[in-house]
Amino acid sequence: MKIVPQKLVGHKNFVRENPKSDRFVVKGFHHVEFYCGDALNVSHRFAWATGMRETSQSNLTTGNHLYSSRVLQSGDITFVFTAPYSKQLCAKELAPVEQGQDGLPAVPHPHFNPENARSFFDKHGVAVAAVGLLVGDAATAYEESTKHGGIGMLKPVRLVDATTGGVMDISEVVLYGDVVLRYVSTPEMPSDEKITDDEQPPQEGLKPFQGPFLPNYRPVEAPICTLGLTRIDHVVGNVPELLPAVQYIANMTGFHEFAEFIAADVGTVDSGLNNMVMANNNEMVLMPVNEPTFGTKRRSQIQTYLEHNEGPGVQHIALACDDIFHTLKEMRARSSMGGFEFMPRASDAYYQCLPEKFGEDLTPEQLQQCKELGILVDKDDQGLLLQIVTTPVGDRPMIFLEIIQRVGCMEVDQDGKVAQRGGCGGFGKGNFTYLFKSIEEFEKTFE
Repeated sequence: MKIVPQKLVGHKNFVRENPKSDRFVVKGFHHVEFYCGDALNVSHRFAWATGMRETSQSNLTTGNHLYSSRVLQSGDITFVFTAPYSKQLCAKELAPVEQGQDGLPAVPHPHFNPENARSFFDKHGVAVAAVGLLVGDAATAYEESTKHGGIGMLKPVRLVDATTGGVMDISEVVLYGDVVLRYVSTPEMPSDEKITDDEQPPQEGLKPFQGPFLPNYRPVEAPICTLGLTRIDHVVGNVPELLPAVQYIANMTGFHEFAEFIAADVGTVDSGLNNMVMANNNEMVLMPVNEPTFGTKRRSQIQTYLEHNEGPGVQHIALACDDIFHTLKEMRARSSMGGFEFMPRASDAYYQCLPEKFGEDLTPEQLQQCKELGILVDKDDQGLLLQIVTTPVGDRPMIFLEIIQRVGCMEVDQDGKVAQRGGCGGFGKGNFTYLFKSIEEFEKTFE
């Protein structure tokens, strides 16, 4: 099944279609897991910068002597930060006791390999190791993916929470480079209502896990201090060659092409990239992929990423919010106090053109806030897109975050709820050059 073309046609000639070609049920993003050298400090920085709160953990205090793992959440966003413990200690604990403290299994992820995690961090620094998708059935997703060219990394395994008895299934395949696509599923509920203790759970006495991440992480009570981030909108990868990478993803998942950009669409006079956006049936999972272009005055920032990351990987994660003006004010207020910084603002000329282009979509006060906060604005025939990107969140010029708000495209979903259509407002073709230029300007600071 050929789902993607054999050559790029660019944004102007691309015609969006949704063939509903998923090979298995994909509901949305479930989580993103980072490998790092110190989960405590990295997670605390992300929590402060984004307003996400810690909801669960697994570490020495729970009897886990292989790795420390901390889970942050905001709305439907789940970030996980995992770091292996010392090499000597892990060597002693590779066959850990079955139970840790509080009766929890010492190691929630029974197939975690501390040596692989350590090698991953040595090679990539703080980086995304797994992109989790909530699917209908993790075993089916694995079977279909590997049947159609996906490289298996973890065969389906059932996790049972020692405290609640809740069940979750996971499996993993290679996404690109050293990043895995992790499939997550739970037994289907008999209705929309949560099962109570005196009800008969589905599927031979099993009931779905209801916790914040995976079974056997210990819940953490923390105050809610949200900055308004609600969900993962898209996860972007950088690869050396675009077409083989997207064909691999399309073949194993059935995802279709949602958007396309070439250097002429998004590049500057100095550098460029090519990009294709892959999407699932409901288009709530959007996975753009970039490749560098060559022969320009400056080296493509995608090539810079590939060299510092020592291969393909996740370039950035876009986090959606309902009020970008509030979210950005709060995040910028924390920039000088250990939070995330943002790429240089676009020129005054850019903001002088906004009233003419978007005066019917935004109030004069909102347009002024866009200028003050450095927010870029674009729209397609369906909705409005407001966006801004951070500088890299680690030492290397690699992974960063994008903060976005999509406006419009509200419709009633199959459950009768009013929800926003996935990808509303597109991918900011009108902003791509400005975003690209801002990263160019940032890169000049370390040349």
